Amino acid sequence: MPRLPSPISTLLIGLVLTCSVDVAQAASPKDGLVHYTTGQGKYPFSPAVRAGSTVYLSGQIGADANGLGKDFDTQARLAMDNLMSAAKVAGLGPEQIAKCTVMLADMKNWDAFNKVYRSYFQPGQFPARSAFGVTGLALGAALEVECIGYATAPTTTP
Repeated sequence: MPRLPSPISTLLIGLVLTCSVDVAQAASPKDGLVHYTTGQGKYPFSPAVRAGSTVYLSGQIGADANGLGKDFDTQARLAMDNLMSAAKVAGLGPEQIAKCTVMLADMKNWDAFNKVYRSYFQPGQFPARSAFGVTGLALGAALEVECIGYATAPTTTP
């Protein structure tokens, strides 16, 4: 039986600081996957990968080119902005996001996150979601959000 990565490894693999710059699509005809990349090459993962109709959006933290946001609300907005940028690059809108996982460094911020999160989706179209507290996130972030989306249109190979 294959060994599964540790939760900390999974969190670090999911880290993406920005998705809105120099984005390119790279198809891998051998395995049928489509990798959406930033072209920065700073971290060893893609902001989004499509496998059939499923799009996996890597975890996003509340950072931009200037670093982490100064407070929780700023980090929450940046994380969601980064997530929506990754979704857009992969051809998804918020209505096509099916499931989100939220990791909070302090569960006391759950209500504050919900206020920000609500503004990114239409009422009645919220994705399924899990949220849990963690003992640490990459770069000392206050939160990380990852999602899975559903793409109905066929992918074209570049």
